[in-house]
Amino acid sequence: MKSRGRARAYANIALIKYWGKRDEKLVLPMNSSLSLTIDCFYTETEVIFRKDVDRDYFYLNDKLQGKDTTEKVSKFLDLFRKAAGLNLSAVVKSRNYVPTAAGLASSASGFAALAAAANVASGLNLDNRQLSIYARQGSGSAARSIYGGFVEWKKGSSHQDSYAVPIDDAQWDIGIVIVMVNSMEKLISSREGMKRTVDTSPFYKVWVESAEEDLKHIKIAIRNRDFKKTGLIAERNGLKMHAIMLGANPPFCYWEPDSLKVMQIVRQLRREGIYCYFTLDAGPNVKILCRLSESHKIKDRLIQFFDPDQVIIAKPGPGITIL
Repeated sequence: MKSRGRARAYANIALIKYWGKRDEKLVLPMNSSLSLTIDCFYTETEVIFRKDVDRDYFYLNDKLQGKDTTEKVSKFLDLFRKAAGLNLSAVVKSRNYVPTAAGLASSASGFAALAAAANVASGLNLDNRQLSIYARQGSGSAARSIYGGFVEWKKGSSHQDSYAVPIDDAQWDIGIVIVMVNSMEKLISSREGMKRTVDTSPFYKVWVESAEEDLKHIKIAIRNRDFKKTGLIAERNGLKMHAIMLGANPPFCYWEPDSLKVMQIVRQLRREGIYCYFTLDAGPNVKILCRLSESHKIKDRLIQFFDPDQVIIAKPGPGITIL
């Protein structure tokens, strides 16, 4: 058995959102979702199972993490230890090339990289579908970061059939421009925000039905390589997700004034014939779906209002890489 594994996984941007769980423990979603894996944000993680340590140690960006964060990692590693019949503690070293907890899918790349590294270190040799099921239990959106390009996470009916599948490699002039409005950790975590919305928003039930419809239509648009339709569906789906948060009790919103400024710029660009579409996850940062060939024009417009370091061009990214 190889007791050491190292892997890289990339963040993904949800175009049809996942927002809400029907099973908190197994992380089973209320609705299926769809994302685009991107190349600029990623996590590299090494897992070493060792006989000479008495507990798990977790280092993030070279800093030893405290009890609560380490406990999450330990619980996740227990899935692999149990399946492999392994009774060893681990040293985990992770480096995040994504701002943590800022609505930029750091938990997706984080748990996908951890799953892939633990898979190698434990000797389980799970295939990508099984790995997606494992990654999902760390962070729902991590199920999608197992693959590159456009990826669908099927909600499934049980633990075993809720996993992600690749649907298109996105190699048809697709890009994302990310505007880092604020890279600080958000005040309301995705977990807390989801639960509050599911429990209290009167609009939630309609959102779930509507998201499933959006998914059906965006998959047809992607299959037809219909960029405008893909973008319009993604933009509307994202706005609907944020609308249901405004209906929660108490209501909450992740947007900041600069988030709205970016949305206005995107709408102006469309009026000028540069077709691009915005989406936001649980955070203020805006992702703009565009044609990769027009991404520099979009960045040029944005840096009239934002610092150039705040505007990042991303290409479609690959699936997990074993290092």
